[in-house]
Amino acid sequence: MVKEITRDIKQLDHAKRHLTTSITTLNHLHMLAGGVDSLEAMTRKRQYGEVANLLQGVVNVLEHFHKYMGIPQIRQLSERVKAAQSELGTQILADFEEAFPSQGSRSGGPSNVLRDACLVANVLDPRIRQEIIKKFIRQHLSEYLVLFQENQDVAWLDKIDRRYAWLKRQLVDYEEKYGHMFPEEWCMTERIAVEFCHITRVELAKVMRTRAKEIEVKLLLFAIQRTTNFEGLLAKRFTGCTLTDKKADSPLQSTNPFLEDEAADDPGSEKEEDLDRPRKPKAPDNPFHGIVSKCFEPHLYVYIESQDRNLGELIDRFVADLRAQGPPKAGPEEGGQCCPCMVQCSQLSTGEPMIALSTIFQKYLREYAWKILSGNLPKTSSSSGGLTISSLLKEKEGSEAAKFTVDELCLICSILSTAEYCLATTQQLEEKLKEKVDKVLVERINLTGEMDTFSTVISNSIQLLVQDLDAACDPALTAMSKMPWQSVEHVGDQSPYVTSVIMHIKQNVPIIRDNLASTRKYFTQFCIKFTNSFIPKFINHLFRCKPISMVGAEQLLLDTHSLKTVLLDLPSIGSQVHRKAPASYTKIVVKGMTRAEMILKVVMAPHEPAVVFVDNYIKLLADGNPETFQKILDMKGLKRSEQSNMLDLFRQRLPTPPSGSDGGPSLSFSAPTPEQESSRIRRLEKLIKKRL
Repeated sequence: MVKEITRDIKQLDHAKRHLTTSITTLNHLHMLAGGVDSLEAMTRKRQYGEVANLLQGVVNVLEHFHKYMGIPQIRQLSERVKAAQSELGTQILADFEEAFPSQGSRSGGPSNVLRDACLVANVLDPRIRQEIIKKFIRQHLSEYLVLFQENQDVAWLDKIDRRYAWLKRQLVDYEEKYGHMFPEEWCMTERIAVEFCHITRVELAKVMRTRAKEIEVKLLLFAIQRTTNFEGLLAKRFTGCTLTDKKADSPLQSTNPFLEDEAADDPGSEKEEDLDRPRKPKAPDNPFHGIVSKCFEPHLYVYIESQDRNLGELIDRFVADLRAQGPPKAGPEEGGQCCPCMVQCSQLSTGEPMIALSTIFQKYLREYAWKILSGNLPKTSSSSGGLTISSLLKEKEGSEAAKFTVDELCLICSILSTAEYCLATTQQLEEKLKEKVDKVLVERINLTGEMDTFSTVISNSIQLLVQDLDAACDPALTAMSKMPWQSVEHVGDQSPYVTSVIMHIKQNVPIIRDNLASTRKYFTQFCIKFTNSFIPKFINHLFRCKPISMVGAEQLLLDTHSLKTVLLDLPSIGSQVHRKAPASYTKIVVKGMTRAEMILKVVMAPHEPAVVFVDNYIKLLADGNPETFQKILDMKGLKRSEQSNMLDLFRQRLPTPPSGSDGGPSLSFSAPTPEQESSRIRRLEKLIKKRL
């Protein structure tokens, strides 16, 4: 019984639903039929205001009958709607053609009929709206094409301001006459401006191709400057929605965007020197960037050639100044003048012209490095003056033995500082170029070669400073190796050769340090390179001191300690402000000079018993090279027969290299620490004082 009741209820529900659907459909059909009749009648009468609302309603109702298109009456109504839409489109286009004829300059004024027709066009096929916009803009800009024809005087670049002023006046006219005729969402003001830009770009490109020989760099930069100003103004006034085919985020204001004082754009209000500089780079969020100025890109070779000439003249002027006035005493400022147009490199284009400009920069950076910097480094003298022991002993305190004068040392330091500045500037330039150039061209920006060139100038400058001080110390070391160390009878103060070395160090290093105050790291490099050159040379000359008596070895040990003390203090020598030397430098000095001290300690040790002597040598020097051991024996003055036995014993006493090693002569013994050596030197000094 329950099932029968529920079955009846279900049947009633179905019947009710079907009845409701039928009634709704009949109502829709009635509305559709009446709406189509009204639509056709209003279309004939051009009652576009009523048609706009009615057409949208009819289209919405017709959507309910898509599944009934098989019914002839429904299909007929659908076809009548399509016919009405087609007739409306044709009719509206004809109305606009009549109001704004494409031929002839006279156009009709705005009307309510056309305003309502635009509302109808919003409901019709989008192509109707596009055609209306196209016709209106074409008619609105027709005068522009006539006034600025290629053969007209105002078409040339020097009067480019008149083009943009004309558009401003046209937009003022549009806002006054037609501002309320078109729907705001059509963005007609922006569309007119955009179409003007497209036309202007084409026309300017055409006239520049025809008169390419007349384009001068100032004229080109003037045109680019005014054009980029105009593009920036467009970005301030419009959203760029018509460029991206997106709706504006907010409705456009109906007020005229170009109502402003045009006196601000007076060509005479800008200083003439400003024409030599391109405009600043456009903001990345400017959708109008390049919309007109793109046409100048093929002609940027004029600017690039100008920069080529300017930089070439700058280099020539530097060379002439150097010949007339002598080497500059300035520092990094000279390098700053090398590329006065670096700031301009990213202000004209982000495409191929940027690559061409970077090539010009590379060319003159290299020329500056070689002609101005490297070309003015002092040349080292090839002649080497010998120094005898007697002349060394007669050398007075403060006499000049260095090959370079003080001015030459200052010049080398100045060139080094300038090269460092140029190196940093070139690195920044490369980063800036890569930042501004199109992404696809980034890989073609590479100033590594130019940076390497400046690094080479820096390296050569340091090497010259090292060679100069090294050469100044050479005669003293030569004199040391020629002194009769076997005949030394007592240990005194430091030897004359040590005094000579210290004198040259005190002469050169303070000058170099003061002139490299702005680039401390390269002064440290100089100190390290000099020490790495001087200490091995000192040890080589030490091996030439043969034979050596016990007293002679003690004197050499004292001299070595004096040199070690001076070298440890080298970075701050002669300075009122004492700075602790860098740890890396101190390590080099301690390691090298400790080896020299160990050599002398071995020489001072008795060679009998031989086993003890050999073991002591291996322990102190940790050097398994027989040649070094041979030199020690020569310094001690042993006979060849004694040396032969000693060498055999040396080879026997060498520890066996651990498995996996290369079997080389170097040993893994650790040398005494600097503290231990300092303690031994102090004991030696006390011993010397007692003897004196």
